[in-house]
Amino acid sequence: MANVLHIVVCAGIVPDPLQTLEPITTPTGPGLKNEMVLPAVLDPWAASALYEAAALASKNPGSKLWLVSLGPKAKLQQVMMTVAQKVAFELVPLDGPIGGFPDAHSTAAVLAETIAALPGLDREKLLLFGGWESATRGAGVTLQLVGERLGITDQFQGVDQIDLRDDGSFEVLERVEGGKHQVSICAGAPAVLGWATGNLAEPRNNPQVGMANMRTIMPALAKAKVAKLEANGLSYSSVSLPKQQRTTRVVKDMTPDQIAAELVEWIGAE
Repeated sequence: MANVLHIVVCAGIVPDPLQTLEPITTPTGPGLKNEMVLPAVLDPWAASALYEAAALASKNPGSKLWLVSLGPKAKLQQVMMTVAQKVAFELVPLDGPIGGFPDAHSTAAVLAETIAALPGLDREKLLLFGGWESATRGAGVTLQLVGERLGITDQFQGVDQIDLRDDGSFEVLERVEGGKHQVSICAGAPAVLGWATGNLAEPRNNPQVGMANMRTIMPALAKAKVAKLEANGLSYSSVSLPKQQRTTRVVKDMTPDQIAAELVEWIGAE
């Protein structure tokens, strides 16, 4: 028996990882040099969540899939031209900053408010998906904060697989140390799932899916609300690229404790 699900995927856009990123200090705070001219892509972590969500929705007729994305409207349009050909979804765009410097709490507040206002959303059927980590908003807490603001206490992070059962409950595989998975059983929606890489490959481009998506994406982008993110007291004294340093030694017969002690001493000297 199929379950009707309402799946919301939170997915930001990020500069293409193949580009050289140079942090700079701007009049409004830290940012990236030439950020608005850098080619952008859907956050790789969140992309895995989107593909898993689409596969889950396709197996459960009547389910709905929303993609909530915060970023500059022009960049969102550029990225959606590609993403729209992968899977079917309803875009909910928010016109705001793209970088990873805004406060996670203010970001979560805007996302939660937007999700709560989605027309037709049934919270009893809600699965909130997103990236376990992020290539831009890598605070590691944003998705969790969104869930908490929506009153969702069942949360899973580092998810690689979800198996939905006929009674609405589901089994979740979460990554733990040592290359193993923790197996959890959740009674059912609502729940938050922060995805790792999942098990699905990136879907092939489908022009027909793309054309169907673009009929709703373009009007949604035209009506995108401006999202103002408050600093909440967050400030940066400086931003810079990490220093590149390589010191190689070949040493035999060191114990793990000795190696760890040497690494701690080296890190502490930085």
